Amino acid sequence: MKKLFAEFFGTYWLVFGGCGSALFAAGIPNLGIGFIGVSLAFGLTVLTMAYAVGHISGGHFNPAVSFGLCAGGRFSGKDLIPYVVSQCIGAIAAAATLFFIWSGKTGNIIDNTKAGVFASNGFGAFSPDGYSMLSCFAAEFILIMFFLIVILGATDKFANGKFAGIAIGLALTLIHLISIPITNTSVNPARSLSQAIFAGGTPLMQVWLFWIAPIAGALLGGIIYKNLLQNHDEK
Repeated sequence: MKKLFAEFFGTYWLVFGGCGSALFAAGIPNLGIGFIGVSLAFGLTVLTMAYAVGHISGGHFNPAVSFGLCAGGRFSGKDLIPYVVSQCIGAIAAAATLFFIWSGKTGNIIDNTKAGVFASNGFGAFSPDGYSMLSCFAAEFILIMFFLIVILGATDKFANGKFAGIAIGLALTLIHLISIPITNTSVNPARSLSQAIFAGGTPLMQVWLFWIAPIAGALLGGIIYKNLLQNHDEK
């Protein structure tokens, strides 16, 4: 249960900090933090929680990461579903908190006819810069694949584990710098689901892509590291 609570709180912090920065701090005229600030916010949420609770649960905070670590031989399949459920509950709880705060300002409405509403993800007309479904799928797939390679490499027994959280947090920052204009950056099915639930409409109907692409890419990343990069002499 401690592991599941760690995943709940870690994912809650990721969604609250990352999506919250996009909702509250990115768009203020002349003072907003913009793409760079939001990217850093997502990276910092993972970095801080990796050190806070990573030693308890492994610090996944992302269903795709759990799938990828399972494929890479670093995580037991029997714990996969409980981890994913905890992550999704944490993400939805964070989104509910964001919605409560968001609703406290006069004029704040969720217009689910617009791309990126309530920090949601999307493709086609709901991509922030109008990228096609295939482009968005490719971006999510490739970025999470490399994210898994970074995670597995940074946490390898031969790596300097003290700096793993920094490497992983910076990797997530880079991922957001690349893909916010493409998909509003998911690489995390729980994060996409939580925002889509409150956005509703097309963002909710498109959330399937942000489950399939990240999980497929993460599985490939785990397989690549395990079979092509990992030093098997350690066994």
